[in-house]
Amino acid sequence: MANVCVITGGGSGIGLEAAKFMPKDKIIVLAGRTLSKLEGAVAELKELGFEAYAKTCDTSSRESVKELVKFAGELGEIKNVINSAGLSPAMAKPETIVRVNALGTVYINEEFSKVMNAGSVIVDVSSNSAYILPSFIINKKIYALADTDEEKFVQKIIKKSNMAKGDYQRSGFAYSLSKNFVVWYAKKCAFEYGKKGIRVVSLSPGLIATDMGNLEAKDGGMLIPFSAEERMGRPEELGYALATVADERNGYLAGVDVLCDGGSTSGMKEFKKRK
Repeated sequence: MANVCVITGGGSGIGLEAAKFMPKDKIIVLAGRTLSKLEGAVAELKELGFEAYAKTCDTSSRESVKELVKFAGELGEIKNVINSAGLSPAMAKPETIVRVNALGTVYINEEFSKVMNAGSVIVDVSSNSAYILPSFIINKKIYALADTDEEKFVQKIIKKSNMAKGDYQRSGFAYSLSKNFVVWYAKKCAFEYGKKGIRVVSLSPGLIATDMGNLEAKDGGMLIPFSAEERMGRPEELGYALATVADERNGYLAGVDVLCDGGSTSGMKEFKKRK
C-alpha cells in the first residue's frame, strides 16, 4: 500500500514548500480552501515528479476534515500529516482565527489519529507569536475546554482577545492565543497518541516571506531586528524544516515545539533585549 502525506494549507507558502521536500515515493494530498490555488500547486508538484492530489477542506469544520481523511485514506496509508492551515491577524477577525487555528488543529489531530498507524506523524504548525504572550494571559484550563465545550472555549479566548485596543490588536491577541494553544495541544496529543505509536510535534515559524507573512510585515515585523541575521525566513527554509520534522526517521522528536524563527524569540528575551 502506498504511503500518503497530507498537507493542509498546501496551496502555497510553507505548506507547498514542505511538499517539495517530501520523498517522491509518497502520495501528496494538498488541502485548502481554494481549489484553483490547490490545482496550481498540484500541477507544480507533478512537474517535479510527485503523485499529488488536491482536496478542498475548511479545517474549522469537523465534517470537512472528515471528508479529507476519507479522501486521503482511499489513496493509501496516511503516514504524515502537516497541518499548516491557518489565518493571521490581518486576514480575519478573532473568532474566525480561533476556529481555524485552534479548533482546526483539534479536528485535524482527532480525525486523522483515528486512522493512522504506528510509525506515522502529525506536525502542527504554530508560530513564534505563541511565545510573546505575558504569562498571566495564558490559562490552560481554558485550553482544556476545546475537548469538552468548544463554544465556551472560543468565547473565552475571544474575551481575552478583547483586552487589546483596536481591531488589528484584538486579532493579534487571538492569533497569539490560538498559536499558544496549538503548542500546548500538540504536546497533549503526543502523550495521548504515543500509546498508538503516532508521533506528534509542533513547529513554530517566525515571520516568513510568504503572502501571509508579507501581509503581517508592517505590524509583525518588529521581531525581525531581534533575529540572529535580522531578516525574514524564506519559505523553502521552513518547508525543509517541516519536512524534516515530519520524516519518520525523526522518530524520537515528539511532545515538543520546534521554534524555527531565526532566533528572534531568544533575541527579544535575552541576547538583543532592549534595556
